[in-house]
Amino acid sequence: MSASTIASISVATVAGELPAPVVFGDWIMKTREYVVVRVTLNSGIEGWAFTLTRDGAVAEQIRKTLKNIYLGTNAEEVEKTYTTALRRSLASHSAGLGLRALSILDLATWDARAKQSNQSISKLLGGTLEPMPATAIIGYPPANMGGVEVFEQVSELYKKGWRRFKAPVGTSNLSTAERLLAARKAAPDAWIGCDAAWIFDDVDSALGLLNLVGDVNLGWFEDVFPPGNAQIVSDLRRQTKIPIAMGDEQGGIYYPESLIAKSAVDVVRIDLTCMGGITGGKKIVKQCLDSRIDFAPHMFAHVHSQVFSAWGHTSVPIEWGVPWTGVDPYADSLCQPQILTGGNMGPLPEENGFGNLVNKDWIHSQQFDDPDGIFS
Repeated sequence: MSASTIASISVATVAGELPAPVVFGDWIMKTREYVVVRVTLNSGIEGWAFTLTRDGAVAEQIRKTLKNIYLGTNAEEVEKTYTTALRRSLASHSAGLGLRALSILDLATWDARAKQSNQSISKLLGGTLEPMPATAIIGYPPANMGGVEVFEQVSELYKKGWRRFKAPVGTSNLSTAERLLAARKAAPDAWIGCDAAWIFDDVDSALGLLNLVGDVNLGWFEDVFPPGNAQIVSDLRRQTKIPIAMGDEQGGIYYPESLIAKSAVDVVRIDLTCMGGITGGKKIVKQCLDSRIDFAPHMFAHVHSQVFSAWGHTSVPIEWGVPWTGVDPYADSLCQPQILTGGNMGPLPEENGFGNLVNKDWIHSQQFDDPDGIFS
């Protein structure tokens, strides 16, 4: 066994506190639960990764099946190990919770591999870190932020250089329209998008909102319907000129093939933390490039900014939650972006691997389950 052999795999969960519950219809989040993975090599080098559990038993999936597949393999053969793990249990690992678990383990292994070779993840992938467009996810918590509050928040961010903003839907179509119009008033020349958080079930109800926000000039309408039905997304796209973006938390079997085949979207959303990590994510990007369709990453800026820049896709926007508003408290505890003139973010500090992806001081201020003691 070499220094790059995987000697141990540990996993923990963290329940990040929110300033107020996040409510999207029947979907109510009182905390943001994360799974954190540590991959340790024979050399003692540690690779780390994290993602949202979305209330799934991700840690259990890693402990039950994936850990035994990855232990004893060489981190330099991460792509081979990913394929073995995927094909050994296609029913579990090609979509949903199993793919999420596989994705985060893939990222942690890439992190360890880069650190073992004393390289940043961008250099390991053959690229560089460059400035990239930055999107501020505003309007959280949605039930507590009306138009006045959104106007004040966007005004302050605009003064700091931000030029892209994305707001989730509010408690009603009227509330959503008020919030989006307030954002436009505060930032007349900015890009503004809307995240529908999968609350709509039919085209007419989705169009009902879009008819209220014509003056906003939306950059895109995102995650309109629950994942799994490309046809209804295609039906909506044919009836609006507003770009449609879909794919957050989806991935897996027939993704994004079904959306592309149905001409359902203008933008395919990609999340490496639940759609296959670096290994599986490359295939999604290739499908988009081959189909000449735009794509954009979902949250997890510390991973996506470095990987997509390394791959040469420096024009895709990188999403950041406004710190401590409930968008992404785990990421809020890590390095934050420097916003440059024109709304781009400067490259994150280039360190070995992904850099520091765990803030143990913040974690110890939250509720967490850490049977292996990786946060000690």
